[in-house]
Amino acid sequence: MTDENGFASASVPRHLLRGLVGFGALLAAVALYPLAGFVSLLLVPVGMVALRGCPTCWAIGLVQTTSRGRLRQTCVDGRCTLVGAGSRGD
Repeated sequence: MTDENGFASASVPRHLLRGLVGFGALLAAVALYPLAGFVSLLLVPVGMVALRGCPTCWAIGLVQTTSRGRLRQTCVDGRCTLVGAGSRGD
């Protein structure tokens, strides 16, 4: 099991900025390849670090970031459910 935050960022704008940098670097690496050759591929690690490993991880993090504070997991007697942060799951 992952930690409490998983792939979430501190805020939605910060997460979107990470996505812009990550996807921008990956697209730039491919687009600049005909002009710069293998040197442009140095942007791939930058994009992967910004996306925390993969585009799917970034997308999962976006969902976690937007749902933080709205949903929480409550486990009682080995049974876990999602409840709204304002409601009581007890």
